[in-house]
Amino acid sequence: MGTPHAGRRVVRFVAPMLAAGLLTLTACGGGGGSDAKTGGGQSTEKVKLSVGLFGDFGFKPLYEEFKKTHPNVEIEERQAAFADHHTNLAAHLATGAGAADVEAIEVGYISQFTSQPDKFHDLKQYGLDKRQGDYLDWKWQQGIAPSGALIGLGTDVGGLAMCYRTDLFEKAGLPSKRDEVSALWPTWEQYIETGKKFAAKAPKDAKFFDSPGEIFRAIIAQAPVGVYDAQDTIVVATNPDVKKAWDLSVQMIDAGLSAKIGAFTPEWNTGFAKGSFATVICPAWMTAYIQDQAKNSAGKWDIATVPGGAGNSGGSHLTVPKQSKHPKEAAELIDFLTSAQNQAAVFKAIGNFPSIPSLYDQPDIQNFTKDFFNGAPVGKIYSDAAKNLKPQHLGPREGDVRTAIGNGIGRVEQGKQSPDEAWTQVLKDVEGIK
Repeated sequence: MGTPHAGRRVVRFVAPMLAAGLLTLTACGGGGGSDAKTGGGQSTEKVKLSVGLFGDFGFKPLYEEFKKTHPNVEIEERQAAFADHHTNLAAHLATGAGAADVEAIEVGYISQFTSQPDKFHDLKQYGLDKRQGDYLDWKWQQGIAPSGALIGLGTDVGGLAMCYRTDLFEKAGLPSKRDEVSALWPTWEQYIETGKKFAAKAPKDAKFFDSPGEIFRAIIAQAPVGVYDAQDTIVVATNPDVKKAWDLSVQMIDAGLSAKIGAFTPEWNTGFAKGSFATVICPAWMTAYIQDQAKNSAGKWDIATVPGGAGNSGGSHLTVPKQSKHPKEAAELIDFLTSAQNQAAVFKAIGNFPSIPSLYDQPDIQNFTKDFFNGAPVGKIYSDAAKNLKPQHLGPREGDVRTAIGNGIGRVEQGKQSPDEAWTQVLKDVEGIK
């Protein structure tokens, strides 16, 4: 997308191979030790399943494990860019053709699709309602349609933290130890003040953060009510927390703290490699992205708490469109991929944090660290973030509303409009979203 709102492209980057030792898998593989063959005996009919994802979720090694108990199943994975994936899925559902057997849907779009339960198989029909007790309650509810149908099972959650460059902090005369850094910014206002101190002494080719798009998203995610209220009414114009998030984002732009590098652009990737910005909003899945883009910066990155203390950015559900000719096998695959064992394995391999709270206090999660991030206790950091997260209602056009706001922030940052002009256009654009 090119604007700060490009951060909505929640892309996963996978390590070359999930370490065999991480795959604590049983022949069943379902949640809670359940039998993955939800529909009865093993079939010998040849079945080909397609899986539609945005980016790499780290599933490929798991497909091979699934096929050990389903030797008749072949799995084809399709990957597309974030925006293209969701646009294409909407088109496939509208035309009745082209959808994969399993489709991933990101949290910003899940309400748009659960409002169309007739387009998806109800996973309760394949026994997956047995998994409810595994999940964070709010994560489970996100996959439920207004009709009560179970549309999707959750993969990960994006509990928030803040990743930062210790070397750039030190050059700017700021503390660099993670506890001391966390103490600098209990609020977003204090984050801005820290940024001003950074800017006063930092290397001239380094800014405090990449761009305000993801920061806006993080701020609004901490509010009790976001861009929709519980009645699915868009409240951008009337919710003071939305305007506060906007105003804070504008303050950061006006203070000259932004590198003006849109998330998930080629320039952003280069910025990681060159150290062009010192902080970045950092849900768990982002750690793998940073590690992939900043390969020569091991030990220079660390992880602090996010201003405001909690929040969520990203996370997905797996669904079975009605178009699938093999819904039983597709449901079994979803059950397997989202099992507690496999969510834990994916986290330790690539960083996607589990949506199953029973994992959070397990020693192998609590004690999990990443050398790249200066030995940061990523398991504890993101467990605490997930525990403190307060869920927010998401409306049916959540992604489109946030895109309109993100585009407005981008126009301000690029000098195309004043903050007041951009906000007026945002309200007009949002009013047209039904």
